[in-house]
Amino acid sequence: MFLDIETVPEHYKFNDLEPRSMDLWTAKTRWIQEREQKSPEEIYERAGIYAEFAKIICISLGYFHEQDGERSFRLTSLYGHEEKGILQSLTALLKKFFRDRDALLCAHNGKEFDFPFIARRFIINGLKLPDVVDLAGKKPWEVQHLDTMDLWKFGDYKHYTSIDLLTHCLGISSPKSDITGADVARVYYEDQDLERIKEYCERDVISIAQVMLKFKNLDLMEEKEVVRI
Repeated sequence: MFLDIETVPEHYKFNDLEPRSMDLWTAKTRWIQEREQKSPEEIYERAGIYAEFAKIICISLGYFHEQDGERSFRLTSLYGHEEKGILQSLTALLKKFFRDRDALLCAHNGKEFDFPFIARRFIINGLKLPDVVDLAGKKPWEVQHLDTMDLWKFGDYKHYTSIDLLTHCLGISSPKSDITGADVARVYYEDQDLERIKEYCERDVISIAQVMLKFKNLDLMEEKEVVRI
């Protein structure tokens, strides 16, 4: 199952934080402040990538389905303002899909971002971790995670490769449109346009699936193969 998440700061502006949270943000980002010579407030635009200061507003998921020799890509999104409800819906979906122990959860940079972020937000919301996300006590070969960025590294740990760059060099249509990840918080808080964010998230999921097809030397999917459910 291919997955992508969109996150935003729980509070849009630094000055919206309570004093204790301001202090904790300042302490957590001190090394960035020193390296870039910026204030905690200037760095706060990055709060959306820290699970302690952000929330999930959209999770898009997709998987390939074959029937009578016809391939389709089933795509769905869990999104809204209530993060706890999104995570509860994710649990129900994962329980259904991961009855098969050979199933894998795949994201781009998922091991560094999506998977741990989701797990942390489950804990923060007081919810039980789905088994596929709970890594406690598991051996490396028991973890049902796949990361397209990790695969692209081929053992090289020196650099990050975005999904936009990877799709470009592989000749896959870009997942990016009129917004980027940096715009998500603004679109959420100022434009209040969740649909736009959902569409952006879904395009990333399609692109991750396309990358995997390319890795496997299989034909890329066409738009008509995408079925939204």
